[in-house]
Amino acid sequence: MKKTILLVVLGIGFIAGAASLACGQGATLQRNIVVDAGKIQDNVFIFGGSARVDGEVRQSVVALGGNVVISGTVNDSVVGIGADITIKSTAVIKNDVVAIGGTLTREPGSSVGKDTVYFDLGRLVPGFMKGGGKEFFSLSIIPLLIILKLVTVFIWLLMTLVAAGVFPKQVTLASSQIKSSFWPIFGTGLLGFVIFIGLVIISALLSLILIGIPILLSLAAAALCLRVFGQVVFYHFFGESLAKAFGRQNKPSVLGASLIGLFVVSLIGFIPVLGMLFSFVLSILAFGVSIRTKFGTTENWMAKKHAPVPAPPQA
Repeated sequence: MKKTILLVVLGIGFIAGAASLACGQGATLQRNIVVDAGKIQDNVFIFGGSARVDGEVRQSVVALGGNVVISGTVNDSVVGIGADITIKSTAVIKNDVVAIGGTLTREPGSSVGKDTVYFDLGRLVPGFMKGGGKEFFSLSIIPLLIILKLVTVFIWLLMTLVAAGVFPKQVTLASSQIKSSFWPIFGTGLLGFVIFIGLVIISALLSLILIGIPILLSLAAAALCLRVFGQVVFYHFFGESLAKAFGRQNKPSVLGASLIGLFVVSLIGFIPVLGMLFSFVLSILAFGVSIRTKFGTTENWMAKKHAPVPAPPQA
């Protein structure tokens, strides 16, 4: 569990930002949470501590560490990272259950509407770290790069699980705009990226007199949120497009499509040169789709709003 938490810390920056956004949408964010029978809560987030849901959660339950017990209804997903999750026999979860590390116990009779995913890091990590890491330093440069790439993929997996699990509606809305507004999205992303680089340079110069340090930190947080949300949106777009291409009649869940897209993009990323170029273009597009859709809260806030045409006078 402790080693799992160390890996999860790499994704805490995004998770904290996602949680703060969700709290603005009526979520509960605290150490210990109890949703009693007959009570309704929008979202539930815990960082350590515990959560027990006997009533109803309108959207998702997300846990970073700690333990979660579900005996009521969750209308979206249950996502745990390094958490101990127990799904009681009376539980009804209408979307996915995803557990990375920790434990997952599901009692007979419980209802899960879509996928159940569990990664047992307790076995994977000790095997990788066996020998005190001596083998790691004896590797040649190519295996080292592969390992770094796999670590990057794992971090994106954590971020995708959180973004797609907590904000499925926003991810879906933003993804729906890609096909019809691809080039405007690319142009917006390129302009935003250039402005971001300029602001970073100015902030770096101001850092010499300490004023620029908080600005740099704010820019880094903003860029992280734009990049993560936008890239998960493209994961969903790629995954859903692949499902359609293979003739699948039923749409995959938001989380399922996003994980398919992550797998495809990760494979492309392993291709030398082309993978780096693809990742750079994808970063620009991620900036663009996040900005143009306000993180999936509107179709296109930059579009010109035309005044309504007055009705002709009646004779």
